[in-house]
Amino acid sequence: MTTYVLVHGAWHGGWCWRHVAARLRAAGHEVHTPTLTGLGERAHLAGPEIGLRTHIDDLSGLLTYEDLRDVVLVGHSYAGLVVREAADRMPERVARITMVDAWAGRDGESLDDVAPGFFRDWIESVTVDGLVPPAPAATVGVTEPDQVAWLESKLTPHPRRTFSQPTRLSGAVDAIPCRAVLCTPGGPMPFVRLADEHGWAATVLDVGHDAMVTAPRELADVFLQDACGS
Repeated sequence: MTTYVLVHGAWHGGWCWRHVAARLRAAGHEVHTPTLTGLGERAHLAGPEIGLRTHIDDLSGLLTYEDLRDVVLVGHSYAGLVVREAADRMPERVARITMVDAWAGRDGESLDDVAPGFFRDWIESVTVDGLVPPAPAATVGVTEPDQVAWLESKLTPHPRRTFSQPTRLSGAVDAIPCRAVLCTPGGPMPFVRLADEHGWAATVLDVGHDAMVTAPRELADVFLQDACGS
């Protein structure tokens, strides 16, 4: 049995992993899908003071209080920064990391530092009271009407400070095996380049950024293959 901790990206919540988690659990694995502070069912806690460090504390607390070890940490998009720093803090608890179309920075870098200019400009243009409203579902590759309705009904504003606060890494995380799952290999975000720069093995799905919504079976199968050592 493998223990998975699936961490959602910006604007999402633990709810987005519903179908992926069901497939992993049906295969006999333990799955946790935490929702980060200020998002999803915790949206009532949203505020401009919430930063990257808040979300790393969320994940570190889960690992500690659920006494999780030999964990596969999965980070989608923004949560790449969250899972890498949490793993750097607690490397003894983490067996592997999987980065799903995910952002990664070196010590001292923020998402703002590694994101392309057009993305930073959009964030600045829409931020209100320290919160960034969600974009339409089509921007994350979700176009099927039922999926659009489900996704857009659940997305919530995301704390702006999480994108500007730099990650703190000692280097311990770099010793943990990591796989990149590239869902938008031809897209404008630098996920392919980031995976190459870090030397991660990569699996290409090309199913849209929100793969957990558009292709949950295919994404879960990648996780299951890793669990079997394939």
